[in-house]
Amino acid sequence: MNPLAFALDFPDVKAARPVVRAVAAEIGMLKVGLELFLAGGASAVKLGLEVDLPVFLDLKLHDIPETVDRAVARAASLGAKMLTVHASGGPAMLERAVARAAAEATGLQIVAVTVLTSLDESDLVATGVVRDPAAHALGLATMAKQAGVDAFVCSPKEARSLRDALGPDVVLITPGVRAKSADAGDQKRVASAGDAIRAGATWVVVGRPIRDAADPVLAARAIADEIREASA
Repeated sequence: MNPLAFALDFPDVKAARPVVRAVAAEIGMLKVGLELFLAGGASAVKLGLEVDLPVFLDLKLHDIPETVDRAVARAASLGAKMLTVHASGGPAMLERAVARAAAEATGLQIVAVTVLTSLDESDLVATGVVRDPAAHALGLATMAKQAGVDAFVCSPKEARSLRDALGPDVVLITPGVRAKSADAGDQKRVASAGDAIRAGATWVVVGRPIRDAADPVLAARAIADEIREASA
């Protein structure tokens, strides 16, 4: 398995398609987020079928259990293999999401988002959270695991503590991955792809460093090579 997930941070499917086709051999999964999904809907998810790659539908659902239950069913019908929900939605919401995904029997996996990589301790305090990002991520992930979730989004900075606490079988997905020399942009808790893998990540998500590269194929290949070296 190639653990590199390419985040399709494009305005529409037409813009995404040629880059997806170019880099498909260098990546292991496509991540479709809010921007592209709102622009393309089902056609954005079908990009995965065009290049025979699974699609990680990153919608970060956070709503009442009934609404999330129904949304999970729709995501399953589209053929997505992973779907994000916010762990902060609580146990009842998480339990319903996991149960509905299982009932749909399409292989959809529910992924709980812990703490966004754009947040630091001061941001959490502003929202009334008194734990630092690492403690909060671990607390949310532990609660979500008890609700039946076995895949989690966390920053590379928290991957080791979640791996140690939750065990070898959970799936850890780490956004906020940058080359060592790259600008962090709007992300605050970042690391390189190699560091994320060494910390215990199952998947590393990379978007702009590939999308904005002069040669996206070479950029994706370099990150994939770094991952392989870290995994050796």
